[in-house]
Amino acid sequence: MIRSARFIPDMSADELAAVQQDGLKWTVHHAYQGSPFYRRRLDEAGVHPGDIKHLSDLTRLPFTTAYDLQAEYPLPLLSVPEEQVVRIHGSSGTTGKRKILSYTQKDISDWADMFARCYEMAGLTTLDRVQICVGYGLWTAGAGFQLGCERFGAMALPVGPGMLDIQLQMLTDLGTTCLGSTASMALLLGEEVEKQNLRSKLKLKRSIFGAEAHTRKMRQRFEEALGLEHSFDISGMTEIYGPGAGIECEAHQGIHYWGDMYILELIDPDTLLPVAPGELGEMVITSLKKEASPLIRYRTRDMTRLIPGVCPCGCSMPRHERIQGRSDDMIIFRGVNIYPGQVAAVLEKHPQMLSEYQISLSRSEGLDHMVVRAERRAETPETEADALAKAIGVDIKHQILVTAKVEILAPGSLPRSFAKTKRVLDEREKD
Repeated sequence: MIRSARFIPDMSADELAAVQQDGLKWTVHHAYQGSPFYRRRLDEAGVHPGDIKHLSDLTRLPFTTAYDLQAEYPLPLLSVPEEQVVRIHGSSGTTGKRKILSYTQKDISDWADMFARCYEMAGLTTLDRVQICVGYGLWTAGAGFQLGCERFGAMALPVGPGMLDIQLQMLTDLGTTCLGSTASMALLLGEEVEKQNLRSKLKLKRSIFGAEAHTRKMRQRFEEALGLEHSFDISGMTEIYGPGAGIECEAHQGIHYWGDMYILELIDPDTLLPVAPGELGEMVITSLKKEASPLIRYRTRDMTRLIPGVCPCGCSMPRHERIQGRSDDMIIFRGVNIYPGQVAAVLEKHPQMLSEYQISLSRSEGLDHMVVRAERRAETPETEADALAKAIGVDIKHQILVTAKVEILAPGSLPRSFAKTKRVLDEREKD
């Protein structure tokens, strides 16, 4: 349950719709007046800010993509005079150029409030100590975790990524109660805690993780290794401030996203039309308050589903499922469209397996070949590996409709990462 909420708003569906309608009208007018890019794009679409009167007018607006951000490099979407920009953050881009986003002081303050909501939703108090194990600098993660922690009032331990010895020292000596990291980093720390037999020295109770797709089995693994009461999947990206755009509650029935800060649509990435309720779709975001770099129907490429109804926790903010992957992470293998998460879902059904896996694609004599490498649990005998590989291969064929060679590896064989784990190695020749 949400206890004595200081940061999380409580509003009815009608109140939320009114906030979104006002924010949509403001955003379109603000972007049109301040950004040559948006003025040009809206003029090309034949839309004037005065035409946007209701939420239903949202679909009249053109989409914005990561390629637009890269084409307008280095300060894309800028909608305020440059002297009002107090910070920039960036992330890697698909064509080599970084996606740079600008922030006014109000943008920074709004972001801090959003992330403070996340700590509140995760059940933290001002007595908690949050060890921040994600990157600082251009990447938004470290700055977001720290901003929100300080706004919320908990103690921030800004360690950053990597540095396992220092991470373990802070966990034990400072009595860290909450971990902020990627799922891969939480897994890596959990395995190291077990190796060094440190569980009894930890005061960890909760973790907040994000930045990459994960499996339930991976999550259970690091929860057990770190002795956690709860872990919380957090959402966000540089384009929409950074991490803190939404988070799970203790009911763990989806991610509550801050609908008073942005509108979330789900579309079919091929037809660009809205998906039916309950169907998987690509997240499209329109910001409601962003000043420096507002978003109008920004295609995130993240895939998820909306969750209808009221959450048992009592929070009125809407929900979506955890991120299933990215539309641009899709593999085309012998004419079949595959997301890495589909392979992970097959592996999850085999209790003898751990969460770590890797997909390798190659091409020989004109044919594509797939190898799935996955780790077995320590208690799974090596003598069962061949039978297990065969069973998983059959399941992949049945559920994903492709043939893959499956290799069962010993625990710890696949590379670990401080950040996002690379799941797909595509060695096929490029056209």
